[in-house]
Amino acid sequence: MPQTSERRALPAGKVTFIGLPFDENSSYLRGAAEAPALIREAFRSESSNPYSEGGIDLSAPGLLADAGDVAPAAGETMLIGVENAIDRCLRQDLHPIALGGDHAITYPILRAFGRKFPKLSLLHFDAHPDLYDEFSGNRLSHACPFARIMEEKLAGRLVQVGIRAATAHQRAQAARFGVEMREMRDGPVRDKLVFDTPLYISFDMDALDPAFAPGVSHPEPGGLSTRDALAVIGAIDVPIVGADVVEFNPTRDRSGLTAMTAAKLVKEIAARMLETLPLLLRA
Repeated sequence: MPQTSERRALPAGKVTFIGLPFDENSSYLRGAAEAPALIREAFRSESSNPYSEGGIDLSAPGLLADAGDVAPAAGETMLIGVENAIDRCLRQDLHPIALGGDHAITYPILRAFGRKFPKLSLLHFDAHPDLYDEFSGNRLSHACPFARIMEEKLAGRLVQVGIRAATAHQRAQAARFGVEMREMRDGPVRDKLVFDTPLYISFDMDALDPAFAPGVSHPEPGGLSTRDALAVIGAIDVPIVGADVVEFNPTRDRSGLTAMTAAKLVKEIAARMLETLPLLLRA
């Protein structure tokens, strides 16, 4: 049973937020660069409370830190800045939850993680595989990060959950890289996903059905419920060493529902990180 923070507190800043306000590689609509501040605001909102569902008080001293935002820059300069910022976090033994931003940011994040965790698994929640070799001539598009990640062998295993918009090219790419694609046409993931190495989670908000997260640039009906996603995350029993939550587009979120949903995911991912990171010490 998950333990409360009073029984399982970790050193100060073990898990840290870091904002990545970047959407230059979005292929359809801009707006995701505005998301980090709004996710933080929703996370701290008095409409909820700081406790995870497992009973961890995330407001307790020493559990969370915030590294602020990476300064916005253009093009590859921003991606290099992201990689360097994540590298600094990891060198300080901080485990980041990155608040995006579009999905292009996951590639430079994983470049930094790959140096510290040569044996790393990747759990990717998304409506789309994001495995294009290039998209509209851009190999760094938010539709391409997992092709770059797998080409560079930054993850030994990639499991994708929530997929429902795969093209023939992306299916070929998945076969090429040995990607384990769990598609929505087969139903939500009900069995426990088993991993045997440290894990990184990349969560694209459009993995969720638009009923639960309307504020995204590429809404794709037929997706996961929030509860489906939380069940998968809650069952992970290897160290979660980092994560990102991306593709929330506040310009499409008139009700504020998507901001609160993103904050809920951040809360539960942070709590599960705090519960599983001690396993690194036993490895």
